[in-house]
Amino acid sequence: MSQQGAALQTYNNELVKCIEELCTKRDDIHKQILQEDEEKQKLQNDLRILTEKLAKVNESLAKKMTIRNEFDKTIAETEGAYKKILESSHTLLNVLKKESHNLKEKSHSGPGSSQRTLTQS
Repeated sequence: MSQQGAALQTYNNELVKCIEELCTKRDDIHKQILQEDEEKQKLQNDLRILTEKLAKVNESLAKKMTIRNEFDKTIAETEGAYKKILESSHTLLNVLKKESHNLKEKSHSGPGSSQRTLTQS
């Protein structure tokens, strides 16, 4: 019976040792869980902050794109108006040159042209 008692004692010691090892492993896993949970909380906070920053940047971009589009529209309208002014100036210059040429021809042609020139002066 003492052999059985010794065997039971050995089993008991091994069982206690196994339970202690399991408890140690459980504690290690629990510490890892706590660390990863803390990291998860930090990452979620970082993600929230980044999401807010992204929303602000998107809002700013949208406003700036609207303003840029307004500039594009104003520039296009101004350039169009300026082109019309240039075309009108060119047309006016051509008409003025033609009229000036016609007036010179009238003043230099025909009898009494010198008198008209003197009278007009």
